[in-house]
Amino acid sequence: MNFHQFEGFPMDELFKGFGGFSFPSNSMDPSTTPSQAKPSKGGNGFLDGYGRNLSQMAKAGLIDPVIGRDEEIKRVVEILNRRNKNNPVLIGEPGVGKTAIAEGLALKISEGEVPSKLKNKEVYLLDVASLVANTGIRGQFEERMKQLISELQSHKNILLFIDEIHLLVGAGSAEGSMDAGNILKPALARGELQVIGATTLKEYRQIEKDAALERRFQPVQVNEPSLEETMEIIQGLRKRYEDFHQVQFTDKALTACVNLSHRYIQDRFLPDKAIDLMDEAGSKLNLNIDTQDKDEIQARLTAIEKEKSEALSKENYEKAAKLRDEEARLEKRLNHQDDEENRPVVTVEHIQEIIETKTGIPVGKLQQDEQLKMKHLEENLAKKVIGQPEAVKKVAKAIRRSRAGLKSKQRPIGSFLFVGPTGVGKTELSKTLAEELFGSKDAMIRLDMSEYMEKHSVSKLIGSPPGYIGHDEAGQLTEKVRRNPYSIILLDEIEKAHPDVQHMFLQILEDGRLTDSQGRTVSFKDAVIIMTSNASVHTKESAAIGFENNEALKESSVLDSLGSFFKPEFLNRFDNIIEFKSLDKEHLKQIVNLMLSELNTTLKEQEMQLDVPENVKDRLVELGYHPTFGARPLRRVIQEKLEDEMADYILDHPETKHLKAILVHDDIHIEKA
Repeated sequence: MNFHQFEGFPMDELFKGFGGFSFPSNSMDPSTTPSQAKPSKGGNGFLDGYGRNLSQMAKAGLIDPVIGRDEEIKRVVEILNRRNKNNPVLIGEPGVGKTAIAEGLALKISEGEVPSKLKNKEVYLLDVASLVANTGIRGQFEERMKQLISELQSHKNILLFIDEIHLLVGAGSAEGSMDAGNILKPALARGELQVIGATTLKEYRQIEKDAALERRFQPVQVNEPSLEETMEIIQGLRKRYEDFHQVQFTDKALTACVNLSHRYIQDRFLPDKAIDLMDEAGSKLNLNIDTQDKDEIQARLTAIEKEKSEALSKENYEKAAKLRDEEARLEKRLNHQDDEENRPVVTVEHIQEIIETKTGIPVGKLQQDEQLKMKHLEENLAKKVIGQPEAVKKVAKAIRRSRAGLKSKQRPIGSFLFVGPTGVGKTELSKTLAEELFGSKDAMIRLDMSEYMEKHSVSKLIGSPPGYIGHDEAGQLTEKVRRNPYSIILLDEIEKAHPDVQHMFLQILEDGRLTDSQGRTVSFKDAVIIMTSNASVHTKESAAIGFENNEALKESSVLDSLGSFFKPEFLNRFDNIIEFKSLDKEHLKQIVNLMLSELNTTLKEQEMQLDVPENVKDRLVELGYHPTFGARPLRRVIQEKLEDEMADYILDHPETKHLKAILVHDDIHIEKA
């Protein structure tokens, strides 16, 4: 017989003719998933197949305690207790604890701390992905949704919690079919089922588009907890994480989890990021613990007891003695694991290490050296930035003022406009400041503002608006700052930027924040903003000569000359407008020493050394001095007169490691030292 001819034919109908034979009720239909076929312990077969019973988990102690969310849980209970429109939806940023509130409700119900109408309720978490899975054939999804609704209608004691409820809008829809949201609407309107939803602010807009669905829900705003509330939350979770990782957390380590995550992890929310830090610190320390599972040890002890009895019955006393020693060793290890005092301790340093790994910011180093660094900031900057004592002093004072907490917390650490001719140290001061404040010269975001001369350049910085090409791509400035909030932001030649681009920086300089094209607010409060300009250089050269010592008049002349390039409200936003002076020959001599020190550091890696006497240094200064171009020609002179000569000499004498520069008839030569 060819059985393929019966394909697609209802099997129940086929077998009816054979003496009333039918499939037993507990047989699995080919289209049924195993999770569907298995009824749960709770007796709600369909729901247990596509969700989890949070109430049962709460009774079994499998849910972490929910701390600091009493107001939100109370609000949810109030809405659930209503006669109509009793479906709350929790709205908040990712990681603020929306799902925890639903779990908290399940805990409250299990403890009987709810009104009498809710005492017999059970909270189920629906898995939307499983609900939609394997519903490719038309009508399957609608059938599944009808089954869900009929089960909820027959079990009035169920509260259905749908995490990421926005997924219901459009879920399971195909051409000519309904989505989950539309199928649920009538049942929600009649009050035949109660739903608790959770979604983010951004994704709630998908529900808002469907006004008929949105009006069935009552929004409950879930805000990010404060630092104090977060501290309470992780104190409450402390014991669970200590037992899981077999470690101890000090109070200072928990405080560091909250404070450091809040300060350094900008793109996520409390308490999620603080709990993550605590979890990761415990996990990292647990890797070094040589632990054996308690159940394994217990099983081995039971086996030893049997083996020992057998050995004694066979009078094998030597084996029995060995087993007795192993038993004593395992019991000692088991007791040692139970002894909390012997657990390794998670300290502040462990938390700092994880922050450093996550963000690349040397947190421990920054915090330990902060006071000393601020004290000697001016001195350290002056060592590398030559000939600009006034500029260095003003920058150091502004940074110290900010670090001492004497300015608005929302504004950037410092904002400066560096004015002066090319090659006098404007960029060098920015790099040195990055190294001093953030531990690396690479902690600098540099943008050449000559690339932003057009009106539409604003969209390059913050991203294209919706509907334009490139909307999905992040802005060049906002994305870099979002990823590296602790940075020096150097904007070269700001006078070349379009006025609209300059206006955009007014908000950054004043409020320390900027919203990108995707609606994300980027914080600039941990950055130092430096803009450079040589706009007023030519006008200053022709300024009056007799006021060199009058600081107020000098500053006034700088502002007057900048006034023709920038609007007053723009200039007024800076902490300091700093004028850089032209360098003289004495300054260049110091710069030569710095450059030669860098060169010798590079040579040291190849086990080489170069000695440069004073007369050669003087000659380098003569060749590199140009009042208009500052110190820039000096680097070119060192490359041509020293590095090129050295390269030729090394190729001819590869074994020579110690070299010396000499002056012969005003020409610089390299020879063996």
